[in-house]
Amino acid sequence: MMLQPDDWLYETDINNKNRYVLGVKGQNPLICFGINPSTAAPEDLDNTVRSVERLTYNNGFDSWIMLNIYPQRATHAVNIHKRLNKKLHTQNMEAISRLMGQFEKVNLWAAWGTLISHRPYFSHCLADICQIAENHNHQWLSIGNLTKAGHPRHPLYLKATTKTQPFNMPEYLRNLVKQNA
Repeated sequence: MMLQPDDWLYETDINNKNRYVLGVKGQNPLICFGINPSTAAPEDLDNTVRSVERLTYNNGFDSWIMLNIYPQRATHAVNIHKRLNKKLHTQNMEAISRLMGQFEKVNLWAAWGTLISHRPYFSHCLADICQIAENHNHQWLSIGNLTKAGHPRHPLYLKATTKTQPFNMPEYLRNLVKQNA
């Protein structure tokens, strides 16, 4: 599908080292949460975002928006900041809140896989995102079965025909915070 420039949602910092929002405008979007962005940009999607796009459309949504628990661009999780950069986190929460405020009710796709275990602060970032989602009455979903460790699957490892299912975010977050306490 060839999109026009005004169909894209794209928000980065001035140096393009951090990405806050990447997506396509629509009436019924699926908002996907990964751990952190890699190289994807409008008209230049990486494999993860191509998987997000495919799974979104195959599950009946007309558009997708990719957000992340932490906004730092890194191709490999080991390159993500060892300690939370509070300024980046705050900017990410502001972008997420602005975006979620545009929708009365929307589906949120938990899609970070086991990468959430790479940094202890990710659970605190996710807790802040959950608070924003709760304020807007949004619903959490996952696609595919959970991993052995109980995490939602990463999009790269899902068949294109895999369907959404409800995701119990409050229970998941309680367990995750306990593990990282």
